[in-house]
This record gives sequence, C-alpha cells and structure tokens, in this order.
Amino acid sequence: MPTTSLSLTETPLLAGILALADDALILGHRLSEWCGHAPMLEEDIALANIALDCVGQARAFYAYAAEVAGEGLSEDDFAYRREAGQYRNCLLVEQPNGDFAATIVRQVLVSAFIDPYYRALMASRDATLAAIAAKAEKETAYHLRHSGEWLIRLGDGTDESHARARAALDELWPYTGELFEVDAAEAALIEAGTLPDPRTLRAEFDATLDHILGEATLARPPGTWMQSGGRAGRHSEHLGFILSDLQYLQRAHPGAAW
Repeated sequence: MPTTSLSLTETPLLAGILALADDALILGHRLSEWCGHAPMLEEDIALANIALDCVGQARAFYAYAAEVAGEGLSEDDFAYRREAGQYRNCLLVEQPNGDFAATIVRQVLVSAFIDPYYRALMASRDATLAAIAAKAEKETAYHLRHSGEWLIRLGDGTDESHARARAALDELWPYTGELFEVDAAEAALIEAGTLPDPRTLRAEFDATLDHILGEATLARPPGTWMQSGGRAGRHSEHLGFILSDLQYLQRAHPGAAW
C-alpha cells in the first residue's frame, strides 16, 4: 500500500456510497471508545456490539465502493488512506462521546434517521445497496430500540440524569438538519431510484423522536439553525483526532497485515 493519501475521482454513486460508509465507520469508532468505560458491564457489551454492527455496515459499503471505483482498491484504502476532507460523514457522528447521556442522545438521533433510511434503501434499484440495507436494518432497528429505552430511563429518571439528557439534546440537535440535506449529485441518484430521498423520511423521524422524548419527559429544542458541511468534507476538528487514531498503524506501516 503506498504511503500517499488516496486520490479519488468521485462519481455521484461513489460519493453516495461513501457517505453511508463513513457515517457507519465514524459512529462505530466513537462507540468503540466506550469499551471498558461504560457505566455497567452489560452496557459495555451492548455498546461494543453496536459499534461492531456499525463497522460491519461500513465494511460492506466500502467493499462496494471499491468495486465501483475500480483501480484495484480495497475497503482498507477508503478507511485508512483518505484525508479528513475526503470523508463524507455527517457532523453528528463525529461529535465527542461526552457523558453517557450524550452518547445515548446521539445514538437516538442517528438511529431514528438511519433505520427508516435503510428500510427505504431496501427498495433501491441497485441490488447491492438493497442487500446491504436489508441486513443492516435488522441491526439499526435494535440500535434504535436500545438507545430509545435508555433515553427514556435517563430523561424520566433522576434530576441529574434528566438534566444531562436535556443538555445533550440541546447540544446535538443542531446537527440533525444535515441528515435531510440533498445536493445535486444525490438528487440525481434519488431520481434514478438508487438512493431514497431523506426528506421524505422527516415525518417518521419526527414521530419517532416525539414518542421517545414524550416518554422521557424531554422536549425538542426550539432552535431551527442547523450545522452543515460534513457531506461536503467540511468537518469539525474532532474528525482529525479520530483519524489520527484510526489510521495510525497503516500510516506508520503501510500495507501492514496480520
């Protein structure tokens, strides 16, 4: 494997696949940081399993990206040889874990979107994307149920747990708008039936959150201003730190295998 960063010519299809892969990889990496640090053993295992699900989804999408890109690339090339500006993940997944409440709120927000998105992707005219989504949706349905139950416990628990959940929701809510953005390249894929239109999933996302937040005695933040830029490669400083950890071995020892 060469030491230089990966040079890519992104077609709309490749960019769309990488957005899905990058979301899954970066969220999986974030969740893996909880291993050995969760508030109880059972949840330590649960978060590690969710992280493994996410990394597995990322691998499936990266493998397909390598097939689409050609040039003899592999899934490892996409994970380890791209710079931060080449990543297409949304800003939400790269946000720090914070406390346990912040991690749970982030997971609820991501899962409330990605679970219906994968269900819609199962109807894609692209057979490979449809197959990946069919497997992944079984996992994301569990992720949503698990994190939703925890948010209800935290929000409707003690004054301390409620305050922490409330603070996390206020902090992370402005990152949800990017989930529903569509650029010109993605619009063409939507028109072709390759990708679902995320804007059509807004009502289900809202209904899911309203149900969970209602039981958690939490209210949706009133603000309407939203962060944006991750899909275009404009990331927070947090992604650079994630990649310095994630990519260290392959950057220091190119082609290392075991």
